[in-house]
Amino acid sequence: MSRWPDLFSKARWEAENLLKELEIDDVPINPSEIARELGIELQPLPDDAGGASGMLLHVEGQFGICYPTHVTSEGFKRFSIAHEIGHYRLPGHMDAIFSKYGEHVSNDRFQSTNKYEREADHFAAALLMPATLFTVDIKHAGDGLEAIETLTSKYETSLEATALRYTQTSRDPVAVIRSEGCSIDYAFMSDSLKDFPDLDWIRKGMPLPVGSVTAAFNASKINIKNAESMEGISDLQEWFNAPHGQKIMEEVVGLGSYGKTLTVLTGMEPPDEIENEEGELEELRSMRFSR
Repeated sequence: MSRWPDLFSKARWEAENLLKELEIDDVPINPSEIARELGIELQPLPDDAGGASGMLLHVEGQFGICYPTHVTSEGFKRFSIAHEIGHYRLPGHMDAIFSKYGEHVSNDRFQSTNKYEREADHFAAALLMPATLFTVDIKHAGDGLEAIETLTSKYETSLEATALRYTQTSRDPVAVIRSEGCSIDYAFMSDSLKDFPDLDWIRKGMPLPVGSVTAAFNASKINIKNAESMEGISDLQEWFNAPHGQKIMEEVVGLGSYGKTLTVLTGMEPPDEIENEEGELEELRSMRFSR
């Protein structure tokens, strides 16, 4: 069991409880239909809304959700609607988020430090990718970026949202990082990776490792715009300032018009397993030379 507290389990529980309430048990899950079931009107955000990723409105007892149009990804739109449903359903949110004009604008998807935005993100991920189904499908999806792409297709979610859910549910050590240029936007780590000792956590604003595959990939904006991908061998020490070097897999994909890059790190082994393997090899060497 992980020693790290789960601060967002209640938000995910609320999402899955809503699915039970509406008797939805099959994927892909359509958040637009859920909004209509809840009596919430939907409409696109106006062109002058800038980079807003969604909006929840409350006018004279009626609720509405405005979804983004500046990003063409259908998965991004679906997640944005699910996020606003989270604000509508999660206890305490409507009392905390609405302006005096009865509106709330969501921004900074996945990297906000605001408690309510982060809870709504976790709610949305669980609503679109419920654990009861996702944890079964993840076993047959492959590894790393391949698994995330497979699950993205099945659940009709964005690559970024699926990557977040993947780190939450995977039993393997895995990290997902979003970056732009030379700078890191955020990083998510699976529980098993968090339990590695002596790792420095990757945080917002940190520079990419100079020799990483991601740094080389981000040097070309065409890679990102065309949603190209690249993979290579990296080192745990370079990414996490680990006390010992360890070769790991680094997979990178551009997020298109969004202008960001998604990196998936896999293949990490717990230090105690590496030490055991090294001990066994040393024992074999001793046995050979003692003969």
